Amino acid sequence: MKISALRYHEHGNPSDVLRLDNLELANPGPGEALVALRAAVLHPSDLGLVGGTYGNLRTLPAVAGREGVGEVLAVGPGVKRLALGDRVRLPEEIVLADACLADADSLEKAPADLPLDQAAMAFLNPPTAYRLLQDFGELQPGDWIIQNAANSAVGQCVIGLAKHRGLHTINLARDVAKWTDPLKAMGADAVLADGDDFFKVVDEITGGQKASLGLNSVGGDSVIKMIRSMAESGVVVTFGGMVGDKVRFPTRNLIFDDIVLRGFWMDRWSRQADASARGFMQHAVNDLIRQGVFNMSVSEHFALKDGIAAFEAAQSGGRDGKVIVTGDFSL
Repeated sequence: MKISALRYHEHGNPSDVLRLDNLELANPGPGEALVALRAAVLHPSDLGLVGGTYGNLRTLPAVAGREGVGEVLAVGPGVKRLALGDRVRLPEEIVLADACLADADSLEKAPADLPLDQAAMAFLNPPTAYRLLQDFGELQPGDWIIQNAANSAVGQCVIGLAKHRGLHTINLARDVAKWTDPLKAMGADAVLADGDDFFKVVDEITGGQKASLGLNSVGGDSVIKMIRSMAESGVVVTFGGMVGDKVRFPTRNLIFDDIVLRGFWMDRWSRQADASARGFMQHAVNDLIRQGVFNMSVSEHFALKDGIAAFEAAQSGGRDGKVIVTGDFSL
């Protein structure tokens, strides 16, 4: 069968190197399933993979995309655990293609009752927020979290989950006028301008308690000020570097306040965790989506044939949500 796939044969700007290739796909063999793209989400890491700057780079030519869900259209001999019409997570290395062949036993089922867009976004950002609040210190109801890039998808998930668990959040954003009301509607306790000396008002906001956990995905001066906002023995976790600047720290706070600096990469956690731990977490995340605790915003939808335009939209600033790429391939 003939399919289209959004691929890159070299690294570079997505607008320059992405192209829609026509490929021939065989029928599923023993133990295989044919899965059609239904919805995929674009992340900054997708841009980094195409650009050659993110994580473990793929063998070229490579299919673009990292996260999405598809529908099982056919199964090969011997496949018992999947049925036609099942919704599954797309293999991470073959997302933005009309369809793909995959080992049926390796495919992760995705709940059919979740809205399609939310199902497509359920595997990276919500689990990252879940792990950030789960793995770094024993947070108790009433504790404070401070995070930069609070309007990002992970930031919004952190706000929702923190509120659900009785935790308070101080949220840093560059465009405070735009994001104060939306973030507070999600459950944010305070929204401050990242460029200001926000650490000077943290005492007042928290009643002198300061923050037990700091979440940094920006770097540069932002994390320096964040560290100054931390309670004694507080933990600052860096899981991104949006501005590209080095993470620096005020020596005084590290020494006298015993501040702990950690790093986190969701991909590493997923590789190191066993199937039981991954399944337990994903089940919890799916339930939180059902409850509306995680409710990620979407700005635009593009068909796969317009995938290059989708990447251009994902690169542009000022969006209020994620870019979703959809597929309608059928036999």
